[in-house]
Amino acid sequence: MTALATSSTVAVVGTGTMGQGIAQVALVAGHRVRLYDTAPGRAGQAAEAVTGRLDRLVEKGRITADERDAARGRLSPATALPELADAALVIEAILEQLPAKQELFAALEDVVAAGCLLATNTSSLSVTAVAGRLRHPGRCVGMHFFNPAPLLPLVEVISGFATEEAAATTAYDTAAAWGKKPVRCTDTPGFVVNRIARPFYAEALRAYEERAADPATIDAVLREGAGFTMGPFELTDLIGQDVNEAVTHSVWQAFFQDPKFTPSLAQRRLVESGLHGRKAGRGWFDYSEGAGRPEPRTAAPCPAPGSVGLHAELPGPAVVLCELIEEAGIKVTRDRTPEEPEGFLRLPGGARLALTNGGAATPDVHGKHIRFDLSLDYRAATRIALAASAAVSETDLAEAVGLFQALGKQVSVIEDVPGMIVARTIAMISDFAVDAAARGVASPEDIDTAMRLGVNYPGGPMEWVERLGARWVRDLLDSMHRQSGGGRYVPSWALRRRADLEE
Repeated sequence: MTALATSSTVAVVGTGTMGQGIAQVALVAGHRVRLYDTAPGRAGQAAEAVTGRLDRLVEKGRITADERDAARGRLSPATALPELADAALVIEAILEQLPAKQELFAALEDVVAAGCLLATNTSSLSVTAVAGRLRHPGRCVGMHFFNPAPLLPLVEVISGFATEEAAATTAYDTAAAWGKKPVRCTDTPGFVVNRIARPFYAEALRAYEERAADPATIDAVLREGAGFTMGPFELTDLIGQDVNEAVTHSVWQAFFQDPKFTPSLAQRRLVESGLHGRKAGRGWFDYSEGAGRPEPRTAAPCPAPGSVGLHAELPGPAVVLCELIEEAGIKVTRDRTPEEPEGFLRLPGGARLALTNGGAATPDVHGKHIRFDLSLDYRAATRIALAASAAVSETDLAEAVGLFQALGKQVSVIEDVPGMIVARTIAMISDFAVDAAARGVASPEDIDTAMRLGVNYPGGPMEWVERLGARWVRDLLDSMHRQSGGGRYVPSWALRRRADLEE
């Protein structure tokens, strides 16, 4: 193992929330830590703040009072860069501005020893570009911590074009020694998490722009139907609409305005209005004192049908629905000679109920089609979205609503848009993950680890592809592309190849 010895000094440049968090992590791991900030007095204030955090760790029983006192003795503010000369590792956590980072590292190169590792905590800038002005760029590596750094375990270790393997390995092993879960990745826009997570926000915004549903309903469907901890609208309000939109725009530009990464006009207007989320008191939702949270669109109680007909097996994870229906006391009549290859349920009134396939529920005005949204675990899901074709009557829709309510699910009836809400989101995230793995951005295992730990996904997207099948994901995206055009939903070549191997 090549982790830095705890006798080595770690310097942190930039003393905002992230810088303080990184300093605390290194300090608790046993290193001497020096804090530096260009603003006079800021490093001293940050040192006091970190000391306060150590006091709270003692109160919570995470460390002993003796360990806190020893850590205090290892922490010191610096008033000038030359005071960082003995550092074995310098981690910068300054503003996301490339010229500022380049200038800082060029200055550090004149101060620190030749063996000192220079790490950038950038979340969206190119590590290669950050190191571009160094005489020895091989010592520069990305160490992207996630906020709050003391609590979240993930660290993305990014190798720039010139990063030496020994430097990346040392950064990886050091992060592991600090109790973190590092993943290795190449220097690509957004790295792992910010690249693969874009559809979680983008597809929700797109569905909103298509008037599929309001933000509260979209959030609820993704939380309660797919198992995400937070919905994309409440999460971007927490992150800050300006921050989230800036990262989206940065990744889009870095990919030469690839339509798969196109930012949202609705979010742009929100940012232009100054409605940046919780910190501004209002974003998608109102956070002012006394303001109530909007409720998701939820169907009123409807009677359950006495029986349904099953025409071929339902695809993917939806196959379990028949078990749930029978467990609820509803008879399932199986038709063993279906005329159509797609599995679906026939409701008593004649309407056809099927898992979304990426197309709209209205293939023609005469078909009585109702689509239900994807869930990765229909047993655990507590909310399901439904979309009906134009020919579906209120009675038909009530039968579908009552069926899912009998299974213990709340139902949100949304507008008929391609891919609904969960399915389009899961399919796009999965496609991004398969594409990233095929391009060598990170290993499949590291991709799943990064998405579970970095953004708390209910599973890894590479695992999702295994469960759903690459063919199902490809076909859904192909269908969405035919409906939408523009290239946004064209499956990646890597997904197509994986799907071909399943056939």
